Amino acid sequence: MYRIVIPARYASTRLPGKPLIRIAGRPLIQWVYERARRSGAAEVLVATDDERIAEAARGFGAEVVMTSILHASGTDRIAEVAARRGWGDDEVVVNLQGDEPLMPESLIDQAAGLLAAHAGAGIGTLAARIATLGAYLDPNVVKVVTGAAQRALYFSRAPIPWNRDTAPAGLASQRGFGHARRHIGIYAYRTGALRRLAALPPSPLEQLEKLEQLRALENGFDMRVADAAEMPGPDVNTPEDVARVEALLG
Repeated sequence: MYRIVIPARYASTRLPGKPLIRIAGRPLIQWVYERARRSGAAEVLVATDDERIAEAARGFGAEVVMTSILHASGTDRIAEVAARRGWGDDEVVVNLQGDEPLMPESLIDQAAGLLAAHAGAGIGTLAARIATLGAYLDPNVVKVVTGAAQRALYFSRAPIPWNRDTAPAGLASQRGFGHARRHIGIYAYRTGALRRLAALPPSPLEQLEKLEQLRALENGFDMRVADAAEMPGPDVNTPEDVARVEALLG
């Protein structure tokens, strides 16, 4: 059994009020919630600090947990929900980001299932093969490298792993990316690991790369990464994304 929490905030830098932007006649947060409800989760909650989002979510039948306005990340917001609900350390919660209206239900189940498959792991997440050289070199595409039993070794905006033999003249000459995988930003947590992670300060590598998951690796958390069973659709971060997603949902 697992739960889903959808963290949602109003103040987005690139797209203010993002959860309430209407896509094909519904607010974005509703599309995400309906995806979550079609998964195998026993419970789906919306966590927000904004009454406008809460009112909209209650309007389409979601259960809402109001949280602090001080949270710097969705992880912190979900940790507050877990604490207030009294969830045990071994219970599993999935962080489904509120801008993922095209996240397949199968991937939500898959992320949660990673923790059932790896009893010692505290965090599960997903990855997919990188298909183009452009994506491999793009710092907005987060890459992940894993070791034995798919344990996460590192995440980076840099092109990793680096194939020295296919880049004889440095970065601009790189042509090999066959072993590279991009990170898919869905996380499953054991509640105990979530609490410990949220209580830690930002780590040095996290601050350099601007990747919150590096805090977990720098502090010794066991994070497992599975190859996604299918590809998710695009998320929503810009007005152009809204039009693109609407075309797929409309």
